[in-house]
Amino acid sequence: MAGAGVTTTGSPCGACKFLRRRCAAECVFAPYFCAEDGASQFAAIHKVFGASNAAKLLQQQQVVALQAQVAHARTQAQLGAATAMHPLLQQQLQQQAWQVAAAADQHDHQSMTSTQSSSGCYSGAHQRSDGSSLHGAEMYCGYGEQEEGSY
Repeated sequence: MAGAGVTTTGSPCGACKFLRRRCAAECVFAPYFCAEDGASQFAAIHKVFGASNAAKLLQQQQVVALQAQVAHARTQAQLGAATAMHPLLQQQLQQQAWQVAAAADQHDHQSMTSTQSSSGCYSGAHQRSDGSSLHGAEMYCGYGEQEEGSY
């Protein structure tokens, strides 16, 4: 992990390459993030901790390796959690779509029955309370007592 820092060709260290800035001779990141593969390591650290916090922590050399491992583990865990949640969220979305469809059907059914019952009239093939049914053009409007054969 400890790289050459600023190379003889003048290429920036991995951190400065990631931050797109000139790498000064006194760059705090240069000893830890080489020009070749340091940018990817610094990217993970920068994403989790930020450049300023990383610079403060670099004062302790032992922390660098652990910091990179923790940053990598955190980003992988976030990606894994999001990927694992996708099927669950799809299932919940499907269940909610079914609930909406069922509620819409129930609402339509209740609208039709409340429209028919609010007028007190019904027509067509409906069943009476005794099990027999009314057919065709027979109609009953519930104004008063219903007598046998009066519909």
